[in-house]
Amino acid sequence: MIGFISANTPKVVLITGTAHGIGKSTAKYLLDKGHIVYGGDILVDENLYLNDIGGIALEMDVTNQEHVDNAISRIIAEQGRIDVLVNNAGIAVGSAIEDVSMEDAMYQFEVNLFGIGRTVKAVLPHMRAQGSGTIINISSVLGKVYNPLLGWYVASKHALEGWSDVLRLEVKQFGIDVVIIEPGLIKTNISNASAKYYEKYSKNSEYKNFYGSPYDSEENSFNDYSDPIVIAKVIEKAISAKNPKTRYSAGAYSWILLTMRSILSDKWFDKLIVKVTG
Repeated sequence: MIGFISANTPKVVLITGTAHGIGKSTAKYLLDKGHIVYGGDILVDENLYLNDIGGIALEMDVTNQEHVDNAISRIIAEQGRIDVLVNNAGIAVGSAIEDVSMEDAMYQFEVNLFGIGRTVKAVLPHMRAQGSGTIINISSVLGKVYNPLLGWYVASKHALEGWSDVLRLEVKQFGIDVVIIEPGLIKTNISNASAKYYEKYSKNSEYKNFYGSPYDSEENSFNDYSDPIVIAKVIEKAISAKNPKTRYSAGAYSWILLTMRSILSDKWFDKLIVKVTG
């Protein structure tokens, strides 16, 4: 059966990582637009605000299959469908590639790629049965460009971009759209969260030229970053479109970074990045 939902019909939406940042802004914005929003997060207490503003807070660790299955089962039991999945939950393991333990590197992928895969696999049978759905994967401009001390994060986002392209080809036949969002520099907690890895690995690192001032100045330049609402509005635009684009980029420096990457050779882009960060 091919499903059809009017652009004006409230959609049933699951967003992962709604305790803070892009996920929180998106949950609030979509609720304001009249959609039915379920928000999952591992930070249970910090996610409870959703229940107070008309949403539904779920305990959801995307690395936990039981959490994922329970979340999807509850949504289907209560709503009978799931129209939109926004895969937003993510972490950034910061530090030089050589410094990061394989345990931390694998956890980076467990959250940023396999956690998304786990959630997508759980929703696909329901979207396929209803003949419609939109899957939105939150990538990053770092899914196209790169930055020292974020090698494992960059790798996870590059992987997500390619994986999403393949997924789009496979599920289009079922009336399911796959959209990639590539945020630029956004005011979220992810930079602060990655700082614990810098602290863990920087002391004995051979890559001290990349640690320090550029990352100290990151907080000082936080005012240049975009508010997460910028991404929330792009997400709402994508889920409201009859024929959404495959990719959207938004937020501070997104356009310039992606443009420079497309026109510069690898070596010239390397020089640019080293000049900015080194």
